[in-house]
Amino acid sequence: MEALIRSLQDIVGPPHVLTSAAAKRRYCRGYRYGQGDAAAVVRPGSLRQMWQVLQACHAADTIVICQAANTGLTGGSSPAEAGYDRPVIVLNTLRLRRLELLAQGQQVLTQPGVTLDQLERTLKPLGREPHSVIGSSCMGASVTGGICNNSGGSLIRRGPAYTQLALYAQVDGDGQLRLVNHLGLELGETPEEILDRLDSGQLPNTNAGGASAAADCDCGGRHASDHEYAQHVRDVDAATPARYNADPRRLYEASGSAGHVVVFALRLDTFAADASSTVFYIGSNDAAELEDIRRGLLQQSPHLPIAGEYMHRSAFEASERYGKDLFLFIHHFGTERLMQAFAMKSRADAWLERLGLRPGCSDRLLQRLSRWLPRHLPVRLTQYRDRYQHHLLLKMSEDGTDFARGFLQARMPSATGDFLECDAAEGSAAFLNRFVVGAAIVRYRAVHAQEVEDIVALDIALPRNTRDWFEQLPHEIAEKIRFTMYCGHFFCHVMHQEYLVRKGEDCEQVKSAILALLDAKGAKYPAEHNVGHQYRAEPALEDFYRRLDPTNSFNPGIGKTSRLKHWR
Repeated sequence: MEALIRSLQDIVGPPHVLTSAAAKRRYCRGYRYGQGDAAAVVRPGSLRQMWQVLQACHAADTIVICQAANTGLTGGSSPAEAGYDRPVIVLNTLRLRRLELLAQGQQVLTQPGVTLDQLERTLKPLGREPHSVIGSSCMGASVTGGICNNSGGSLIRRGPAYTQLALYAQVDGDGQLRLVNHLGLELGETPEEILDRLDSGQLPNTNAGGASAAADCDCGGRHASDHEYAQHVRDVDAATPARYNADPRRLYEASGSAGHVVVFALRLDTFAADASSTVFYIGSNDAAELEDIRRGLLQQSPHLPIAGEYMHRSAFEASERYGKDLFLFIHHFGTERLMQAFAMKSRADAWLERLGLRPGCSDRLLQRLSRWLPRHLPVRLTQYRDRYQHHLLLKMSEDGTDFARGFLQARMPSATGDFLECDAAEGSAAFLNRFVVGAAIVRYRAVHAQEVEDIVALDIALPRNTRDWFEQLPHEIAEKIRFTMYCGHFFCHVMHQEYLVRKGEDCEQVKSAILALLDAKGAKYPAEHNVGHQYRAEPALEDFYRRLDPTNSFNPGIGKTSRLKHWR
């Protein structure tokens, strides 16, 4: 192993090969779940260096776990605790941030460290957007992570993150490491030639300004997004989910690979940004009322909503209280500084733990400080929090606003619900409050560590024809849970259900009992966060992994599969 470490240092430079426990901590510990160890964390500074790192690791017969921002919620981008039969190297790609615009920004070519936030800011002057805006982008998540992990996102018309155009490395059945170029771009014959051209931005058909790079490159019949989803989601009587992690429709090479190939570059569609939009905030004490709105708009509206986000009152309250400082940070500074903030927080936690303090000290300190921060949510939203149990945030484009307004006015106010049309500040605050809820639950666990055993986080896809969608847990399960949070991408019927289990209770038993209830409903899980080390991969998904990675060299153990070489 010492010889490999020296070789890696020669390739990327000693500062970018991390071997001490403190330096490796943020790379070997999942954002919400899981922690393990690695012989080293390597941070290449070019695609050619990344290829050389892979070659050295392959020659040394090590496992490679690829990772960008390490923001996943199921531990799938960090090592597991034990059970590997070979040394583990974490390959962090965040230094690889080159981003090329293709066809005047209608497509992009991204290196593996490009973040959603970076892509969003690059496209904004062109009036275009990436697949996902806000949500995962708030946490510094990478574009490649979204593709590899079947991320769904909140934007209804765009479906799951997906492309058939990728440049990736894999170890084939004969044990040979090879580079596969399915970008639809002629970049050369050898890996070195291909990667050097991408590193320097020398793409075919680039004009003098570079803005129209590869404008007329043929995709070879492959797609760079899910072209079918907008119609697929409208079928509200289908007995299958709109999207879920193991859906065979959207498992293709890098897409859904969960790290079983090493992605060097992706080619993706971008989308025209809506010039203006309107947010309707809908509250109800009857879950069926929201389902009727969902079905009616999907079936009748000429224009699909931009987004339709659900929050239970408990999620609103948790986000309002425990996500306040993150809300204000994003509101005032944007998302571009979040990655640095999380890195600083991780270093502070490592230092405090070395002093013998229990994990989560920084969260508890930040929560104390947040009490002194100013009120951050508009009054009308907090009034709806008090009046209604169920909240639906509906964002419509300019073309669809009049129809949605008339549709809602014909139904509300009702005996159980009402809606308001938000001004710009209210609409922005509503969606930001929704999207800090995941971090708020992590904060809740840290603050209440004496009362909470851990988080059981479920990410489920209900069949499109489900009417009885809101969960009512039996007493024997509910009594083991201290706090329950429900939110989700409502029009896709993708729900995030998180349970803070009472201290001393068995989290795995609680999880198994809840999953049995979901199985009876025909739910699929996970819906969009990948199986990680928390969910068992369905047979079709495991077979996909085996075909991609027959020697089990890259990110073994995902989906509770074998961590041993050749899947033994």
